[in-house]
Amino acid sequence: MSLIDWLVLCSTLLFIITYGVYKNRRHKNIKDYLKGGNKSSWWTVGLSVMATQASAITFLSTPGQAYFEGMGFIQFYFGLPLAMIIICVFFLPIYKKLKVYTAYEFLENRFNLKTRILTASLFLIQRGLAAGITIYAPAIILSVILGWNLKIMVIVIGLLVIFYTLFGGTQAVNLTQKQQMFIIFLGMTVAFIFLNKSLPEEINFSRALNIAGLNGKLNLIDVSIDPKNRYTLWSGLTGGLFLALSYFGTDQSQVQRYLSGKSLIESQKGLIMNGFLKIPMQFFILLTGVMVFVFFQFEKSPIHFNPKAIELIKNSEFKTDFLKLENDNIELHNKKLSFLNKENFFQNDIFKKEYLLLQEEERQNRIKAKALIKKALPSIESNDKDYVFIFYILKYLPTGLIGLLIAVILSAAMSSTASELNALATTSLIDFYKRGYPNLSEKHYVNIAKGFVLFWGLIAILFAAVGNLFENLIEYVNIIGSIFYGTVLGVFLTAFFIKYVNGKAIFIGAILSQIIVISIYYIDIIGYLWLNLIGATITIIFSTILELLFSINHVNSRN
Repeated sequence: MSLIDWLVLCSTLLFIITYGVYKNRRHKNIKDYLKGGNKSSWWTVGLSVMATQASAITFLSTPGQAYFEGMGFIQFYFGLPLAMIIICVFFLPIYKKLKVYTAYEFLENRFNLKTRILTASLFLIQRGLAAGITIYAPAIILSVILGWNLKIMVIVIGLLVIFYTLFGGTQAVNLTQKQQMFIIFLGMTVAFIFLNKSLPEEINFSRALNIAGLNGKLNLIDVSIDPKNRYTLWSGLTGGLFLALSYFGTDQSQVQRYLSGKSLIESQKGLIMNGFLKIPMQFFILLTGVMVFVFFQFEKSPIHFNPKAIELIKNSEFKTDFLKLENDNIELHNKKLSFLNKENFFQNDIFKKEYLLLQEEERQNRIKAKALIKKALPSIESNDKDYVFIFYILKYLPTGLIGLLIAVILSAAMSSTASELNALATTSLIDFYKRGYPNLSEKHYVNIAKGFVLFWGLIAILFAAVGNLFENLIEYVNIIGSIFYGTVLGVFLTAFFIKYVNGKAIFIGAILSQIIVISIYYIDIIGYLWLNLIGATITIIFSTILELLFSINHVNSRN
């Protein structure tokens, strides 16, 4: 990066961090630190909820997902607007009425302490892991840019986020997320405009979409009923709905965002805003990834987007094999370009057919290159989906815009990781520590909360330092959530709607459900989105049956 890019990047991030901490450096009590004094307006709540979910992974992985798989990932979000309405009608009024700090406090009132501890523990496990991934994602970016050791970058970024969260508290998180979302929208919009202007003069936006559609990248809707297909209309409207209900309704990293609202109405308006802006936002990010794909139909793309992997394999015994694949890839690109440059390409079915055959050859070439990297460098991740967008940014964007786009990704990383650490600290304090030590001073609790921010930040750094890329980072986070979210959601739905189920039945039902969900995931017989529906359904069914059995047994014992 140039000096100008570094100035844009550093000044943007330093302003956000400094302003947020300065404005919120004093906390009189635990309510100020954990709920921001309930001062947030509806649009602050809405942007904070969006920023919490829109991590660096969103802007790092989603374009790569679209580049290789198309826009079908958008179906993942189809259940979200309905989930927001359900949460506003059923979940949020109860949370506000009880004046809880965490969602899990409600479960002790409804069931018992064991159920509260179980669900809070499941949250700490899955969100603690996810926090590591949200640190790991931007560390990949800076390690590629600077050529520094990835683990060192994990530690540096992790410590920066810990500082920001520890001193600022919830209000700092909410306040700075507004600024971060502005930077994010600005950066992505400018990048999209530049992408379109970078295409050949004769390729307007409509023709670019024709090329994308020809390659199956505009596959927005999949109506197949194969349960192994990860993203379909049905998995989005069912599994996606249940995942959104659990994430926004029971995950403390989100619950804490809207519990900071000035009133019930402000919090509800913020959630509805998120529900109806999230799909257009994700559509736009996916479309950006598709436009990167179109761009590389005219510009030679690397056979593998991870520059570190290419560097290492070219210094290995497999260099000759890899160079052959690389040269074949260049030749295939030139042949494809010869068809695309034909004046009547879009009207000639034979040209299109030949072009698609070449495209398939190129795809097979990439698969071979990936397999070769995996064989030659088992310690280096062979997957390169998460490197596509950053490769484009660094190689093709003009000076200044590179720094802005890196600031976009790091802003997203800071906002979501800060929210996660904030929520992990709140749950640790309220659901565990404060129950054991209930009558200490407000200052003591604020200091303990800060200690928990530090603790969970270090855990996240440790996990990120030893973790590797999954198939795709954004899928990794959603898979982790799907394994746990269904069970937790089942507990909450039972609490809200099945009044005769008591604590013992729901506790045992939740444990059995979690065991079954983990087993189904490892057997790999169904797409991960369905785990949310399965986990919630099994929890409800088991707890209902167990409660009936316990009631029958109780009646029999009395007789």
